[in-house]
Amino acid sequence: MIEVRPFAQLGGAQHGWLNARHHFSFAEYYNPERMEWGQLRVWNDDEIAPHSGFPPHPHRDMEIITYVRQGAITHKDNLGNQGRTEAGDVQVMSAGSGIAHSEYNLEDETTTIFQIWITPDQFGAPPAWGAKPFPKGERAGAFVTLASGNPEDQDALPIRVNARLAAATLQAGQSAEYRLSHTRKAYLVGATGVFTVNGVTAAARDGVAVRDEAVITVSAIEDSEIILVEIA
Repeated sequence: MIEVRPFAQLGGAQHGWLNARHHFSFAEYYNPERMEWGQLRVWNDDEIAPHSGFPPHPHRDMEIITYVRQGAITHKDNLGNQGRTEAGDVQVMSAGSGIAHSEYNLEDETTTIFQIWITPDQFGAPPAWGAKPFPKGERAGAFVTLASGNPEDQDALPIRVNARLAAATLQAGQSAEYRLSHTRKAYLVGATGVFTVNGVTAAARDGVAVRDEAVITVSAIEDSEIILVEIA
């Protein structure tokens, strides 16, 4: 089953400094048919104006992944962690028993991010944060795992849930495969481009919900950057 959820039909909110679109019910946007996709609870498409951002606020018991599409995001939290994550890279925050953090765009250009929340497998664990740059060339023409709860994904940022976040950059005409067991689901969003998922066409910022597919084949019609989350 493959369901395309067009960007134009997503929920959203305009806060002046923040233009947000929601793939799932979030804040004041409520859609009972878009509450979650397995353990995937939030996928927000955020445009953050220069020199603005999210002031300090708390979270608990959620795995929060930020994929930066354009610009950079600067993180600080009450554990003393801080860092700047650039386009094409990710940061992971395991909120655990509780953490307060801020996320600011300190750049002179708009920063765009995908903010992804996944319900963890364990609750009340000590909070943690991590980020790292990933070689962009490695994901050219293939999916590369950037965050994972599977210990065998040693080069990925760790998360506390049996899930993976992978990304691929495809030139027009290229294809990449991702294998999925029958008990798993996936959710894909293109940061850029036009592409097909097992023959079903989607465009940048559309959501593509996938289940009951053993192999996901993504084929680029235009140059595309694809982000995929695999969950139970």
